[in-house]
Amino acid sequence: MIDYIGVQPAGWLKVVLKLEVNCERTKQKAMSTVCCLSGVQSVDVKEGKLTVIGEIDAFIIVKKLKKICYTEIITVGPAKEPEKKNPEPEPKPPPPVICQYIPPCPPPYYHNFNGCGDENLHGCVIS
Repeated sequence: MIDYIGVQPAGWLKVVLKLEVNCERTKQKAMSTVCCLSGVQSVDVKEGKLTVIGEIDAFIIVKKLKKICYTEIITVGPAKEPEKKNPEPEPKPPPPVICQYIPPCPPPYYHNFNGCGDENLHGCVIS
């Protein structure tokens, strides 16, 4: 028997059945019956629903289980549900840039200066 851990071939099915079981003994008998079938990889019972995964035929499973208890097929489909691609969200436009106008600094005040510290403007005499 080849062990497929984490790998599910394309031919695998997931069958969900509704079982009407009255006691724990009937539930165990139903599980053991399904586990003995060829191609069954996993069996799970929750809340009156039996989930079987593997290379199986749903008709054969129901035929075997009807001898034990009332059985009804709920769903039959591929073992691994196809991955749904999430639509890419539209890229959000960048927020508007808000900047305040800061005027440049005024030029420094220049005092007009003659270079001489004398009050006499004609004080330079050439002799």
